Amino acid sequence: MKFLLAALNAKYIHSNPGIYSLKAYAERQMERDPSDGLGKRVISVELGEYTINNQMGDILKDIYLRKPDMVGFSCYIWNISWVMELVRDLPLVLPEVEIWLGGPEVSYDAADVLQREPGVTGIMMGEGEETFLEVLKLYADGRRDFSSIDGVACRNEKGEPVIRPLKKAVDMSAIPFSYEDLDDFEHKIVYYESSRGCPFSCSYCLSSLDKSVRFRSMELVKRELDFFLERRVPQVKFVDRTFNCSRKHTMEIWRHITEHDNGVTNFHFEISADLLDEEELELMAEMRPGLIQLEIGVQSTNPDTIREIRRKTDLNRLKSVVERIHGFGNIHCHLDLIAGLPYEGYESFRNSFNEVYEMKPDQLQLGFLKVLKGSFMAENAKAYGLVYSAKQPYEVLGTKWLDYGSLLKLKGVEEMVEVYENSGQFTVTMKELVKEFNTPFDLFSDLAEYYETHTLTGASHSRMARYEILDGFVAEHIPGKAAVYRRLMVYDLYLRENLKSRPDFAEDQTPFKEQVREFFAEEAVKHRYLSDGYEGFEARQLIKMAHLEVFAGKTAVLFDYRKRDPLSYNAAAYVIEDFFN
Repeated sequence: MKFLLAALNAKYIHSNPGIYSLKAYAERQMERDPSDGLGKRVISVELGEYTINNQMGDILKDIYLRKPDMVGFSCYIWNISWVMELVRDLPLVLPEVEIWLGGPEVSYDAADVLQREPGVTGIMMGEGEETFLEVLKLYADGRRDFSSIDGVACRNEKGEPVIRPLKKAVDMSAIPFSYEDLDDFEHKIVYYESSRGCPFSCSYCLSSLDKSVRFRSMELVKRELDFFLERRVPQVKFVDRTFNCSRKHTMEIWRHITEHDNGVTNFHFEISADLLDEEELELMAEMRPGLIQLEIGVQSTNPDTIREIRRKTDLNRLKSVVERIHGFGNIHCHLDLIAGLPYEGYESFRNSFNEVYEMKPDQLQLGFLKVLKGSFMAENAKAYGLVYSAKQPYEVLGTKWLDYGSLLKLKGVEEMVEVYENSGQFTVTMKELVKEFNTPFDLFSDLAEYYETHTLTGASHSRMARYEILDGFVAEHIPGKAAVYRRLMVYDLYLRENLKSRPDFAEDQTPFKEQVREFFAEEAVKHRYLSDGYEGFEARQLIKMAHLEVFAGKTAVLFDYRKRDPLSYNAAAYVIEDFFN
């Protein structure tokens, strides 16, 4: 017998740690107890990872060719529509297959799912390791009555839903390590879990429903982190909901990765910045640039909103800590806001945006409230005048404080922030351009309006086209400074790469052609600026490897592409003071 665990991820670079954990946990039991039906290997567990961008027909074909007896789908808000399509089609091509579902999208309305979907055999609710193991044992023993297993929703003999209570939370240290073989994770993000649960009670989140924060044995954690470090994995993303909720746990992990740093691996953590203490900050200051990156959920700076969503945020402390981290110059900081929360109208969100922008995050992510099944937010939707899409991901459409039209404007702001701020392609330009507007929010709002007015929204634009659009925006809003911002944009372009073709708005470099040639001829001998990695190359080769741009006919800047900022990946840039001598 074969049980196929299937995941439909949002992108190819993603993986689903849940199905790997279920498989590893079950296979350990097979090894430990060869006497029972499961241990006799009468049943095997396979994994199938797909993406929501795959053709459904291709996924259906792959599952069919594998000929599983049972299929289990991992269900989330981003993939449930696709999963349900497969749930309805699979019995048509594999009539005998039994279909199981699991994950947050089906754990809180399991009875309704069973009533809607006759092709579903059962649902594994909550944490799945122990539940999956018991389901496998019944299959291995030739039995089909799952109604005695806690954590399962199934049907009785009359076809009526039977909902069992959730299982006791699994011991984190009892879950085997899932990454003994990294071949399947090439070019993918590696996810890692050192704890489960969350000590906080944010009303929009499901993690708050489990306040029993449990930690994996530190001995195991260190051994597994060494596995990643020894293999020079590019990035390990911790999925712990609030990584730094335990200072002792945080410090041990951060000390370990600092002391065993391989110079390559980056570790991603989701933290509450206001919980960081002085010792943690001092350690962070010593880390290699790029060793860690932080995702910090601010969500709102409106005190009424923060209180209503049950967050406990010391905003002044958060601002102070983020400023400290930014000053270290070695850690990428990602700050989050959520639009559509209670008591947050358009002007309130504008204020929240401006306050967070002033914290100078490396990325500022604007999210829109998702009204999750089982959350406090869903239960209080009527009181908030909260309306949201009936289709996954159940995104907010309006509240008492924020109508749909205002949400659409914020959608435009979000797109502009992603393109012109978070992309890192307009670093110098935006730093200056934001000064031309009353607030940062006003800049991005006006940019969004410009896109709408000129029917640019919704179209796919090349990177160069984005620069040309920004040039048009500046010409319309700040006509007297168009030439200044064109130079800044050229600077940003060359910070990223040595362009093969120059933009139309770039200044003519022909008058400086001979001086540039002479500069690189001298560099090939003296290596005043281009040293590490440039030895042994002739001038004609150096010209292709680096770039020298003259701005406004008076300032020469050399861009070094072999020396890049580890956080922004921008090239090193040097002003050549004696270029015109």
